[in-house]
Amino acid sequence: MALSTQTNPSASGWTRRRLALFLLSMSPFILLIGLLAWGQLRTGGQPGGVLEYTESGEEAIKTKPAPAFSGVDVVHSSLMNNAAVSGKIVMVDFWSSWCTACLAEAADLASVYREYADLPVEFVGIAIWDESGDVKRYIDRFSISYPNIIDDSGKTAVRFGVSGVPEKFFLDANGIIVRKLTGPVSPERLREILDSMLAS
Repeated sequence: MALSTQTNPSASGWTRRRLALFLLSMSPFILLIGLLAWGQLRTGGQPGGVLEYTESGEEAIKTKPAPAFSGVDVVHSSLMNNAAVSGKIVMVDFWSSWCTACLAEAADLASVYREYADLPVEFVGIAIWDESGDVKRYIDRFSISYPNIIDDSGKTAVRFGVSGVPEKFFLDANGIIVRKLTGPVSPERLREILDSMLAS
């Protein structure tokens, strides 16, 4: 008696759909694992698993609209996103509490932010590869009063193309990224950039 080798087309299609749904649901986790693994490769397995810039620099970029960012502001417990800073000059700073370069500039960033409090300027900190408790202690330690959100999933860092910490993206009043700095920035350099953007 010959055995049938035919398969049920509907069962096969159902299995493929289940597999596709599973992979889709896992994509954020796969993305994060891939990002962390890439960071490990870039740093040779150093603590934090991501490149840390120790020297200041500026990368040439093509101007483009800033990617979406959104989260609960750790400082004010309110929603922070692109719309909340519309019409302002914005510095988006990607940082981590374990990053020594971030620690070195934290007090200066907080101080310069207060200097521009009466002008259409906003800073947004985005903590990546970090723990919420460490982020809150860092913010308290340096009396940081500008909005900060935690990028738990790493999606915002991926959208911006972040390679390490600290990285700063400067957005004009139309939400266009016009400059990108890597590494710690001096107060003088930060003021120079903000002043030139306000004047243009």
